[in-house]
Amino acid sequence: MTEDKEKNEKIIGRVTHYYNKIGVAVIELTEGGVKVGETLRFQGGERDFEQLVESMQNEHEEINEAKKGDDIGMKVNEPVREGYVIYKVTE
Repeated sequence: MTEDKEKNEKIIGRVTHYYNKIGVAVIELTEGGVKVGETLRFQGGERDFEQLVESMQNEHEEINEAKKGDDIGMKVNEPVREGYVIYKVTE
């Protein structure tokens, strides 16, 4: 018998722009930070999906960690729109 771990989520920011042709979301970190290797959940409209942070950029430079107040760009697996809420998922 396997035990399901309960997931905890914390709002860390929101999408401020989406580049459709390259599939990149610009995220404003208003409530917390994020590191490469963490899982984020994108929620808005009819979309609700989780994605591992494989890489991110700030000012066109690859970074491994971003803090509250930063704007980051990251490639997303599904289209998003401005205003989508971003949660950090922890188990």
